Amino acid sequence: MTTLKEQLSTDFKAAMKDKDLVRKELVQLVRAGVLQIEKDQQIEADDAVVISVVQKEVKKRRELMNEIGTSRPDLSEKAEAEIAVLENYLPKQFSEVELTELIRGKVEALGATSMKDMGKVMKDLMPLVQGKADGSDVSRILKSLLS
Repeated sequence: MTTLKEQLSTDFKAAMKDKDLVRKELVQLVRAGVLQIEKDQQIEADDAVVISVVQKEVKKRRELMNEIGTSRPDLSEKAEAEIAVLENYLPKQFSEVELTELIRGKVEALGATSMKDMGKVMKDLMPLVQGKADGSDVSRILKSLLS
């Protein structure tokens, strides 16, 4: 089984051959982010590092889409296309229902009853959802269950 880092390298070569500029630029951007982390922390990047870099890039594009709204449909379309490419490197994301059930189960298991328990629940939840759900979604659902 190939690692995400190897997959990025393969996809980069394929994008260059196919003259797919969007994919090439995005893969190059992710590879550069991974390389920077490897140099800064002096580690060999694993799939978790690659996933974190991809998530940051997806988050940037979603924030851009929220900021521009409908005023710049060209930028919005470009960001959507880029997100579609980047999501190929992320594990399958939890649906809203799956995430709610997971959080509800963790709340019940820990006996959390108020917002004071939020930190304890988040601490246990985040390793389970890492790379499979956005932290802000987890927080939002948890707040609704605890309030």
